[in-house]
Amino acid sequence: MEEVPDHLDHGLQIVFIGFNPSIRSGELGHHYANPRNNFWRILHQSGLTPRLYEASEDGELLKLGYGFTNIVARPTVGAEDITREEYAAGRELLRTKLALYRPEIACFVGKGVYTEFSRRTKVQWGFQQEAPVVDGVREFVAPSSSGLVRMPMPEIVDIYRKLYDFTHEGV
Repeated sequence: MEEVPDHLDHGLQIVFIGFNPSIRSGELGHHYANPRNNFWRILHQSGLTPRLYEASEDGELLKLGYGFTNIVARPTVGAEDITREEYAAGRELLRTKLALYRPEIACFVGKGVYTEFSRRTKVQWGFQQEAPVVDGVREFVAPSSSGLVRMPMPEIVDIYRKLYDFTHEGV
């Protein structure tokens, strides 16, 4: 199965970082393509996008200043299918991507994604207070958008709204 291409560029406001693509995303070649994934609804409800986007429009979000990548590129049924070796290689590759593109904010879509990247165990929702892994790139941890997440949708949206508030201060 093909890897889902990154959508990265210099000067991005936010890069959203997932564990890895779902099988559905791998089949379609777009981020967050599983219809049970709430990512696109969360972005819209939090104010981060002016309308509800479809997964097939993921590349269009570069125009809004948003990019996409994953800690592991290989599509799987679930994050439990990712190997230790894939995480180790993915950590280094992600660090390189963030250092190269230098987005203002790296938004980790799920605490587990951030703990795999940072190797830190104490993680809170929102902006992280510790020094970032990549100097100059603010780290934000948001809940996973998977339909399997038990957190109520309004709570998830409120956390993502903090990103909106930060990026729209003084606008």
